[in-house]
Amino acid sequence: MTTPVPDSIRVILATDCGSTTTKAILIERTAEGFRQTHRGEAPTTVEAPFADVTQGVINAVTEVAELSGRTLVDAQGRLLHPASGNRGCDLFISTSSAGGGLQVMVAGVVREMTAASAKRAALGAGAIVMDVIASNDRRKPHEQIQRIRELRPDMILVSGGVDGGTTTHVVKIAELIAPAKPQPRFGTAYRMPLIFAGNQQAAPLVAEVFDDSIDLTIVENLRPVLERENLGPARDAIHDVFLEHVMAHAPGYDRLMSWTQAPIMPTPGAVGKILQTIAKIQGLNVLGVDIGGATTDVFSVFDGVFNRTVSANLGMSYSIANVCAEAGMENVLRWLPFEMELRDLRNRVKNKMIRPTTIPQTRDALIFEQAVAREALRLAFLQHKEFATTLKGVQQQRTVGDTFRQRAGGETIVDSLKLDLLVASGGVLSHAPRMQQTALMLIDAFQPEGVTRLAKDSIFMMPQLGVLSEVHEQAALQVFERDCLIELGTCIAAVGQGKPGKPCFRYTLSGNGTSESGELAVGDLLRLPLDTAQTARMVIEPARGFDVGAGRGRRLERELRGGTVGLILDARGRPLPLPAPPHSHKLLQQWNEAMQLY
Repeated sequence: MTTPVPDSIRVILATDCGSTTTKAILIERTAEGFRQTHRGEAPTTVEAPFADVTQGVINAVTEVAELSGRTLVDAQGRLLHPASGNRGCDLFISTSSAGGGLQVMVAGVVREMTAASAKRAALGAGAIVMDVIASNDRRKPHEQIQRIRELRPDMILVSGGVDGGTTTHVVKIAELIAPAKPQPRFGTAYRMPLIFAGNQQAAPLVAEVFDDSIDLTIVENLRPVLERENLGPARDAIHDVFLEHVMAHAPGYDRLMSWTQAPIMPTPGAVGKILQTIAKIQGLNVLGVDIGGATTDVFSVFDGVFNRTVSANLGMSYSIANVCAEAGMENVLRWLPFEMELRDLRNRVKNKMIRPTTIPQTRDALIFEQAVAREALRLAFLQHKEFATTLKGVQQQRTVGDTFRQRAGGETIVDSLKLDLLVASGGVLSHAPRMQQTALMLIDAFQPEGVTRLAKDSIFMMPQLGVLSEVHEQAALQVFERDCLIELGTCIAAVGQGKPGKPCFRYTLSGNGTSESGELAVGDLLRLPLDTAQTARMVIEPARGFDVGAGRGRRLERELRGGTVGLILDARGRPLPLPAPPHSHKLLQQWNEAMQLY
């Protein structure tokens, strides 16, 4: 189906087919631009007994139709378009992570270089990376072959070598995959798709290694030279293969694809797309997080470079035991403002594992769940920073000071002092009873530095807006700013350490009829009301040894945006010092009261 021209689009229908729920939103052109007007949802129907994803789509769309009074589906269960009067829509688009999302196996010559670049390409396309096979991953060839045989991915991405370099090691990777005879996830009805994005001189040799059981696609090298990554062609190929092979064989997707007027995108890839669009148009450095029951996705755009990581073992229900095991029980307990026995903590974790869909029924249960969330987010962010690095294998000129500061083989590009916008989504963040709770969970886990805007996705419509930005960028941006993001406010945090009670920074706030000034001591947290539609000018004068974005001890003057929470002045220091229980209890109680948390 052809995509309509942007000027002719008046009514947009967008769906996101998740693993459990299919969400539909209606976007309409109004006098003030495009606005999201109605939404509906229904259980996803990709598995038995329905085994047809379009059933859930129609059910979700029917709910939108009932709420909006607009007829969107005919008596035969077909979507109506183009729009005419109070019937139909001009554009129908969709994203999907149903059936476990897009699952990719990655292979490369050197794990830290070409294989890492291939992993970045796959993650950026919205895939879950099942495993990374490399010549130096410490497994013996027969172990690697056995692993390839067991995986059953949707597709394989192979990289290796710079253009014009040696071909021997690249061909060896292909010779590991060929005898394993990898089987695709959705049965034997189609050949296993394999994308080769390595040394172009090795491509003909690699093609000779595989038989007819492999459907080979050759694209440009994703690391043509050591100093540069070229991830675009590999990402595009992953999207194409996803539509042609994976989607075409998943239950009901062939029908859904015939309805949509733009290619279906994997849900995480679409979220990454809207964040990249916002970062590019507004010139921002953006960090986004989506925390779910089993996984936590972190997205970042710093200086135009996009990265995404999936922490597959960090989640709030199915993976809650993994969070506690990886973080350590003592790190979860340090976020509780009251005494809790280890036995009680373990029982709460076990109850959540047995009943993963339950929500907290008491205040203490809520505080416990938000303590676990802080650790899950903190660990996911650490993993993201370790992955989002400068290119490994590239020789860099360094001073003596740099030698001690930089990690071997790549330095993280995630700079918290440069961060402009931090966006939250996922149940524990989006559905927290108070906005202050969402804001403080973000601040405690990500520890933003200097001046950072905080926001959350109101109803998780970022995936639909991501695919919409490919068709109608203006509409996607308007809805993102007006209806998708709930502005929580702005955090001003001092970087540095000091003795509790000693001066940290002075502030003067003016504008919008307010005039306020004061001084915060080390360890203080202060919330100042400032509504979403308001801005105010703040002058911050940090004490010697503290940095709020202009340099240590240097004055900063900024125009700040308000939000549902307002302005949060954080003088607790960075990195955030938090003593072990019971010494932390009094501090946490003070911070909770300052934020009016519970």
